[in-house]
Amino acid sequence: MRLWSLHPKYLDSKGLVAVWREALLAQVVLRGQTRGYRHHPLLERFRAHAAPLSAIHAYLAALYAEAETRGYSFDKTRIGPRRTRLLMPVSSAQLHEEWAHLLAKLRSREPALHRQWRPITAPQAQPLFRVRHGNIAPWERLTKSSGRLDAARMRHASKGLASTSAFARCVLRLYVS
Repeated sequence: MRLWSLHPKYLDSKGLVAVWREALLAQVVLRGQTRGYRHHPLLERFRAHAAPLSAIHAYLAALYAEAETRGYSFDKTRIGPRRTRLLMPVSSAQLHEEWAHLLAKLRSREPALHRQWRPITAPQAQPLFRVRHGNIAPWERLTKSSGRLDAARMRHASKGLASTSAFARCVLRLYVS
């Protein structure tokens, strides 16, 4: 499951459809209507919100808006009621880690989109999120099969990079080079 903190405009068609499907699953989990995925780490930030269902509904609404822009036919009736002006925090380091992860996916899956988005160094967040300075979220799984993030972590520690933002830039360089 991947519920991106990034704006959905950056996702390729497969990514947008996948996150829509996964967010619908998250909605079902947060409603308590399934036993599966109840303890998934990516749901922690929604559970921590004062109104978890409104938060996932706002997340889905942003995905729906992007799908509509692209001419896709997502079912709006599957989105529950939401509050207006609902915002959740996301750290700048989390956003940068996800950006590096997405660029790696796009490099192999959609090279043209990878070339289009690669020059961006400060990607926009999903409309539900407000970016704040901070560390990568504790629920984020940083172990990638390639080991590149582990290598970046080790370099981060050995170089004594002063901030998580410096670490995120280091990770971003690994993914876009």
